[in-house]
Amino acid sequence: MTITDDREETAEPPVQKGVFVRVGGFAHRRKWIALALWVAVLAGVWGIATAVGDSYKNDTSLPGTEAQAAADLLKEHGAERAADTIDIVLHDRGGVDGVRERVDPMLAEVAELPNVGDVQSLYDNPTAIAEDGTIGYATVRLEVASDDMPLEDTERIVDAAQEIEGQGLQVELGGDAVRLLAEGETGTGEMVGLVAALVILVLMFGTFIAAGLPIVIALFAVGSTVGVIVLASHLFTIASWTPPIMFLVGLGVGIDYALLIFARYRAELVRGAEPERATVTAMDAAGRSVFFAGCTVILALLGLTALGLGSIQGMALSVALTVLMTMLAALTLLPALLGIFGNRFARQFTKRAEKRRAKGKSADGEGWRKLAAAVQKRPLAALLGAAILLGALAFPALGIRLGFNDAGNDPDDSTSRQAYDLLSDGFGPGFNGPLLVVTEGGGGSSAEDAAAAVSSALRGTEGVAATAPATATPDGEAATVLVFPTTSPQDEETTELVGTLRDDVLPGLTEDNGAEYLVGGATAASEDYAGKLGDRMPLFMIIVVGLSIVLLMAVFRSVLIPLKAAFLNLLSIGAALGAMKLVFQDGALGFEGGPIEAYVPVMIFAIVFGLSMDYEIFLISRMHEEWVNSEDRDPSRAVREGLAHTGSVITAAGSIMIVIFAAFVLSPTRLLQQAGFAFAVAIFVDAVIIRCMVVPAAMELMGKRAWWMPAPLARILPKVELEKH
Repeated sequence: MTITDDREETAEPPVQKGVFVRVGGFAHRRKWIALALWVAVLAGVWGIATAVGDSYKNDTSLPGTEAQAAADLLKEHGAERAADTIDIVLHDRGGVDGVRERVDPMLAEVAELPNVGDVQSLYDNPTAIAEDGTIGYATVRLEVASDDMPLEDTERIVDAAQEIEGQGLQVELGGDAVRLLAEGETGTGEMVGLVAALVILVLMFGTFIAAGLPIVIALFAVGSTVGVIVLASHLFTIASWTPPIMFLVGLGVGIDYALLIFARYRAELVRGAEPERATVTAMDAAGRSVFFAGCTVILALLGLTALGLGSIQGMALSVALTVLMTMLAALTLLPALLGIFGNRFARQFTKRAEKRRAKGKSADGEGWRKLAAAVQKRPLAALLGAAILLGALAFPALGIRLGFNDAGNDPDDSTSRQAYDLLSDGFGPGFNGPLLVVTEGGGGSSAEDAAAAVSSALRGTEGVAATAPATATPDGEAATVLVFPTTSPQDEETTELVGTLRDDVLPGLTEDNGAEYLVGGATAASEDYAGKLGDRMPLFMIIVVGLSIVLLMAVFRSVLIPLKAAFLNLLSIGAALGAMKLVFQDGALGFEGGPIEAYVPVMIFAIVFGLSMDYEIFLISRMHEEWVNSEDRDPSRAVREGLAHTGSVITAAGSIMIVIFAAFVLSPTRLLQQAGFAFAVAIFVDAVIIRCMVVPAAMELMGKRAWWMPAPLARILPKVELEKH
């Protein structure tokens, strides 16, 4: 893997020192001050964050939806849920009544554990034992919400319950707190990604110190930002799954940006430049690309705030801050580290270049030049082949079903999954996700009577297995009825049942008795959340794509290039979503099938659209440099030379991002699995198929028209110098 540049002479110092030259030069000369400042920021932020702790909140409220209205109605009448529960599920082929002498002491012990409010025994609740008597469950009511339950306290409950297993008795535990306990065992994906990235960088640069610099830059930036977010979680709504997403994106982007600058720096050293001159030149050329590439990612992420959803807004702002910090680290901390190790790098890289020349190996990107020439000979064939391939990969995305994972998606050997399966076997698939019908009013009758009418109305309704007795709220002004579907919470038939209740069954009851009926509960809320995201997606896409097109127009002084970039980015996103649908929704490659996490598609759109623009800027800026600086203004030559001098950088950076993102498939969290997989597919498609084949073909077909912009538009847009001339 070779990173090349075609300039044969050392670049002259710029006549006018721009901001990137001044910042890079200062950080290089005052290297120890710059390094000390970053160390102080990292240590200070984490010192305070460790002392204060985090206060993450998963805000899934959706004003304007029926499920939210049902939750608000219950709160109004004093029936707001104060805490969560854990189910202790028992299975014994001889019947759970026969093991009562072992179960009762265990339940008594659990009731005395920290953060346990009370325990409802299965023997005190006839409906908690299945008809065949072999499966039953006890309900542990927690004093806190599952998100606030300390992992060690959950582990005590699990250990105490499973201590009585044996002699034919199986004990499994379910509930959000138990699932969070399993998800707390993270770190494998991050470590695998870091090691794989280090291996690629060592192969590229041949030295551990050089390979470690991009990783150090990423860790400083991500570490500082996560510390800030820990503190910010006390003031703003930030979901608990935000830090892993920050790490995933920040690590990939940080290494990406540092690699681009470092590759240019190495090329300058090989051509004989002094370390400081090489740093300044790299910052003035590659630093500009890093700055504008980072701006596109930040713009795309900020577009997520248009969705108006609490958890997504918090994630978007957190990841945008992460990208900003990685950009600043690449522009300030990297020059400082280059100042510290510059002389060592000059000797090592020069010696390796001499050895390559002695062996007759080319170092001018000839392979990439030949690839570009081959694509340029048959540009239409290249475009058609790529369009067919990407279209086929993107087509499944049209069938994506959004939702939220539950214990049915957990690994087969996890206690939460086994508890889920036992409850399904004993009480039916819908037991794990009942619908909650909330009733208020009812003319002359009480709310409880109006709620009881639901059971009669649903008798014989397709998709309903059973209903629980009506339960009045503490003030008696409202009541609830649990409706158990015949299908699992994530089944499409359950989604249809929610629509049937809302559109067909309950409106008829309202006409009869004047009561208000609302369908809520976790399953209905999941459907509402997915629907709301789908409704707001078009506005979000228009904002992100529109802002990116305007930015690229200002950068490249072109109309066609930004439009082409936006279209190709949408193709890579479509391919990623299609592949994710096949793997995680349809169950390909051995994964448990189920809905795609509602957060993931919008997150993928924003982040991948921004990251794809990174490679667009890296590649097109070099083509633009060749176009502007050449005497003959030959667009075909500009395309070939642009790919020759950036193809290896883009491929190397893409490889690193792919292994980092793909490593998150090892995470126990389904959201991270889906996001990591989709990011990896998108970057592969973008770096290999689009940037190395489709872009050269499209640029060849556009020719000189690629750099055209109407004069009136050119006067309106600010002129941005991406590369030095």
